[in-house]
Amino acid sequence: MTDISSSRSPVPAKDLAVVILAAGKGTRMKSAMSKVMHSIAGVPMIKHIIGTAEQLNPKKIIVVLAPNMNDVEAVVAPHAVAIQKEQLGTGDALKAAVQTLGDFKGNILVLYGDVPLVSARSLNGLVAHHNSDDFGATVLAMVPPNPTGYGRIFQNPDGTLARIVEEKDATEDEKLVRMSNSGLMVLDGDNLADTLLKLQNTNNQGEYYLVDVPKIMGEEGRKSGVIRGDYAELRGVNNRAQLAELEMAWQHNKRMEMMDAGVTLLDPNTVYFAPDTKIGNDTVIGQNVVFGAGVTIDSGVEIRAFCHIEGATIKSGAVIGPFARLRPGSDIGVDAKIGNFVEIKNSKIGTGAKANHLGYIGDAELGAHSNFGCGAITVNYDGKVKSKTIIGENVMIGSNSSLIAPIKIADGAYVAAGSTLTHDVEADALVIARARQEVLPNKGKNRLKRDH
Repeated sequence: MTDISSSRSPVPAKDLAVVILAAGKGTRMKSAMSKVMHSIAGVPMIKHIIGTAEQLNPKKIIVVLAPNMNDVEAVVAPHAVAIQKEQLGTGDALKAAVQTLGDFKGNILVLYGDVPLVSARSLNGLVAHHNSDDFGATVLAMVPPNPTGYGRIFQNPDGTLARIVEEKDATEDEKLVRMSNSGLMVLDGDNLADTLLKLQNTNNQGEYYLVDVPKIMGEEGRKSGVIRGDYAELRGVNNRAQLAELEMAWQHNKRMEMMDAGVTLLDPNTVYFAPDTKIGNDTVIGQNVVFGAGVTIDSGVEIRAFCHIEGATIKSGAVIGPFARLRPGSDIGVDAKIGNFVEIKNSKIGTGAKANHLGYIGDAELGAHSNFGCGAITVNYDGKVKSKTIIGENVMIGSNSSLIAPIKIADGAYVAAGSTLTHDVEADALVIARARQEVLPNKGKNRLKRDH
């Protein structure tokens, strides 16, 4: 059998359309949410497969949905949607897509919304193998550790497809075959609508099987090809345990990618990435760090253990954590230090600035080489409006200070510990804004003694 990694296309490729079948109810997920909307690495499964399909530069991408799957339709936009009015099987779903394709005459690549890990490289290999001969269809096969539940693939002596038998229709001897159908295939779009009309639902499920299309093409004198792919990429999701399994697989691949690019992961299995995470070489990531969407980190950064970072940009030489949280809009400057239990949101931290302990900086600017003391906070929200705090360069914000926005603190100012500021502070000023300490002699005597 031809392997996906060795496939070559000696003939000019036809135009390509991609059809993604995503109308399944996913009842085993036991969820009010559409199955393909469940996430891998924080991104709905359907978005993963659409992103992969887009890498193939097809003429069209069509997603087949059931009625009232408005949440999925919004996510797949601007790609076209075809509605499968009744759940009558994969062959019936493809009929809906072919109607939407109209007079398209190229190749049609059929994918599934709940098979999110397949790579563009594998799909290119599948399409190339299809184009290497006059195949009416080409199926992507796999050899799972346990083939239970999958259709079994049988080949002719020349390697072409003989038949596919669904598990529920297979004999006990046929079930011993491990070569299985992934469900992914390429079909010649010429006259495909007429071929689909010949599908029958005389099977144990009473459904129109897409796998019967190659059989019908064979009866019409057209052979079908088979190419073997990587089972690790071709696993699908039918329940939450499989969803977790694919999350682990995706994260493993991303960790390897990061380490190959020169990023040090002190405990790789505890670091979680988003698809768009970008990290420069010689950055060190500690244990139990989670990256949400929209994170860009330059080279030479240290992210210490137990940090949560999303929507943030971190410049070279910065040190983050441990136990820091960077929320969207955080822009951390060169050599800045954000320490334990500090939260940053929608704020710019200047070169060499520090916020080392137990602080909150929101909707603010902290100038270069300024120090934001332990327990200090920007009070950015009054219940209706979020306002900005601007702190200049070389400013000292004392411990447990509250800066009530909107407020500006100019360069070189010193805010004494425990101050609550409501007005701007001029450059190089020392400001103390706290209640005067009073001492009442002997008034504390016996106050803690308990009455008997």
